[in-house]
Amino acid sequence: MLGGATLPLVSVIIPHYGGEGILSECLISLENTDYSELDIIVVDNNSPDDSINIVNKRFSDVNFIQSEYNRGFAGGCNFGVQHAKGEYILILNNDTIHEKDWVTHLVNRLESNNNISAVQPKIKNYKKRDYFDYAGGSGGFMDKYCSPFARGRVFNTIEKDEGQYDVPCQIFWASGTAFITRRNIFEKLMGFDETMFAHMEEIDYHWKCQMLGYEIWVEPQSVVYHHNAITLPATSAHKTYLNYRNSLILLLSNYPPIVSLQLIFPRIIMEFLSLIKEVIFFRWNHALAIFRSWIWILFHLGYVCRRRRKFGKIQQLNNIYKKSIVVKYFLMQKKTYREL
Repeated sequence: MLGGATLPLVSVIIPHYGGEGILSECLISLENTDYSELDIIVVDNNSPDDSINIVNKRFSDVNFIQSEYNRGFAGGCNFGVQHAKGEYILILNNDTIHEKDWVTHLVNRLESNNNISAVQPKIKNYKKRDYFDYAGGSGGFMDKYCSPFARGRVFNTIEKDEGQYDVPCQIFWASGTAFITRRNIFEKLMGFDETMFAHMEEIDYHWKCQMLGYEIWVEPQSVVYHHNAITLPATSAHKTYLNYRNSLILLLSNYPPIVSLQLIFPRIIMEFLSLIKEVIFFRWNHALAIFRSWIWILFHLGYVCRRRRKFGKIQQLNNIYKKSIVVKYFLMQKKTYREL
C-alpha cells in the first residue's frame, strides 16, 4: 500500500546494447527492490554479443523485447514503452544498481503533486560510492547556451556526497540514467526524439514537459549507483559528436526564435574555441566530431523547423541558468554547483 491506496504499477524500461554482467547485476538489484509492482522490460538494441540470450534464461519474470536494429537509447526506450503496462514509466540504464527503497521514494514524490511530471533519484558512482556520478548527480540544470550541469557535478569536477544536496527540489532535467515519469505525459510528447539517438534526449523531454507547465524534481532519499559510460565510453568521439549536435538541436528548436538567434553566435564561438583546444591536444577525432555536428545542423535545418512546428508556440522558461557555465567554470574557477 502507498498512502492508503494500491501501489501503482511501474514499468521499468531498460535499453540494452551488450554486456551480460552489467545487465545481470542490474536485474538482480531490481529483484531486491522492496517495491512489488514492477513491470520490467529489457529492450535489446541488436546487441553485438550473446548477452541477452544468457540473461534471458536467468530472469523469467522480465519481458525481453528484441529490436532488429540499434535504436539508440531514445528509440530503445520508446520501443519499450510500447510494450509497457504501467501507469508510470521508469527509464533506467542497464549499468545501475539500486538501494532497496529507491522506487518507493520516487513514486511517493511523484504522487505528492499532480503537477510533477518526472522525478530523479540521487545518482552516485558505482566505484566511488561516496561520490556523485557524472551522469546526473543530485539533479540537473542547464545554462542559457544549453550546457548541462548538476548538483554534485560541474563539467569534470565531481563532488563527494556529504549530504549537501539531500534536499528534494525542483530541477531542470532528470538524468536518463534513472527517472520516473507519468506514462500519459510521455505518450503525449511522443516519447524521446529518436533523431537524437542518445545523449541529451532526456533534457529535451523534460524541457518539453516544462513547456506544458509541469515540474521536474529530484528525490535524494532514492539512491542508485551508476557505472557510467559503459556502452559509449567518455573517450568516444561519437559521444562528443552526439553531445555537441544534440545540444545545438535544443538551442535552435526549444527556445523562442529571437532567443535562439541571440545565443547561437556566442555558442559557436565557444564551440570553435573547444575545437581549437582539441586540435592543440592532438584529439583529432574529437575536433572532427565538433565540426561534424555543425555540418549536420546545416544540412538538417528542415528538421529543426519541424521540431518547432510540432510543439507550437515556444515560451521562455524561467529556471534556465541565465549565465554561461563555461565562463563560470573555466574563467572564474567556480567548480561546484554551490559556488555558481
